[in-house]
Amino acid sequence: MKNYLFYLLVVLGTSVVAQSKVSKMLYEIAEAPSAERIEKDINKLVDFGTRHTLSDTVSETRGIGAARRWIKGEFDKISEACEGCLDVQFQSTLEPKNDRRIVKDTYIVNVLAIQRGTTYPNSYVIMSGDIDSRVSDPNNFTDDAPGANDNASGMAGTIEAARVLSKYQFPVSIIYVGLSGEEQGLFGGKHLAQKAKKEGWDIIGVINNDMIGNYHGIDGVIDNTTFRVFSEAISMNLTEKERSAMRFYGGEVDGPSRQLARYIDKITDAYMTNLDAIMIYRLDRFGRGGHHRPFNDEGFTGVRIMETHENYNRQHQDIREENGISYGDVISGVDFDYTAKLTAVNALTLASLASAPEAPKNLSIGGAVEASAKLQWDKSDDKGLIGYKVYWRKTTSAQWEFSRFIGKTNDYTFENLVIDNYLFGVASVGENGAESLIAFPYQLISKN
Repeated sequence: MKNYLFYLLVVLGTSVVAQSKVSKMLYEIAEAPSAERIEKDINKLVDFGTRHTLSDTVSETRGIGAARRWIKGEFDKISEACEGCLDVQFQSTLEPKNDRRIVKDTYIVNVLAIQRGTTYPNSYVIMSGDIDSRVSDPNNFTDDAPGANDNASGMAGTIEAARVLSKYQFPVSIIYVGLSGEEQGLFGGKHLAQKAKKEGWDIIGVINNDMIGNYHGIDGVIDNTTFRVFSEAISMNLTEKERSAMRFYGGEVDGPSRQLARYIDKITDAYMTNLDAIMIYRLDRFGRGGHHRPFNDEGFTGVRIMETHENYNRQHQDIREENGISYGDVISGVDFDYTAKLTAVNALTLASLASAPEAPKNLSIGGAVEASAKLQWDKSDDKGLIGYKVYWRKTTSAQWEFSRFIGKTNDYTFENLVIDNYLFGVASVGENGAESLIAFPYQLISKN
């Protein structure tokens, strides 16, 4: 009994110290994004006139070519300030002319800044914003398309997150990326996701930011205290065997992207003031798409963060006034403080995930027709691991309701808890207090 109590005190004491260590960093990060710097960056992006994917690439002052070179220059400045901590590069892919929105052969050019992890340099968490903009006609690449909110806000937030997080070191790599070709068919995301798939990147999660600066809704609601997180229910790359297992054992709303969305919600509640994440259980807005989708299509975890109340008069519109209504995505439609708050949510999520140990592998479950539920997973040799936390919730609950830290083991049994009535998951906990994404069991414990 004395040995057990001693062990318990050691675990609890270590956990408290660790939690305070990671929490101190996260509280600093929550306050760090600057609305003033974001405002300056959005104004600069707007000043390029148009950032249409097919617009001028030669001019130094107008068009997408000038915009992406400026973005690279900002990442280069950040890297210089942190003594070369960012690997800044272009990813250029030729997209042939098609019959829809690529009316001429066009190079789709993404801008990446990679902050290498100290322990797991080949594992990544990714924050993206879109470089390009458009007006009413998606193939009009000459007229002014300021794209102040859609999506200079997301691009400026990504640059600002790099400024904030480059001051720290993380075990896992972070990629800050400006993606091109979103308005023409999500081409930048497709090319990067395909590259990641081909090269075998271990992507923990992608956070796509598309329109994070407006809180005056077309529905008349003015709200700067909420934002939306869109996430698909399950991976589209599940095998038929996994789909069949899901039918009998559960998991139809517990794919990796859904766990990332819940993670964002949890960290927002913990570290942000007067801001709430609203879970939207859809891939994206009704019938529409965003740059996290190509990553989801390749089997990667990805979600979209954006404002709660959109204003369609300011999206994909020629700049004009009709019947007393002003149309166009201009700078007056962006609130920089709100953009800074959503940037902070991204930075917190990236920092927490990049600080956490690897999520449990091969999580299995058992307990049919028994008075208990059993979980089992692979042992880990991660030296930064202090133990695991089990989670459970009622089958009708959208969020995890209950949790328990169980120490450094690779199995756990819930005594007198009927498996039929609950869903279960497990997260890894680091010595610094950071938690991984919650793993969901998609397979049964072997009878061997």
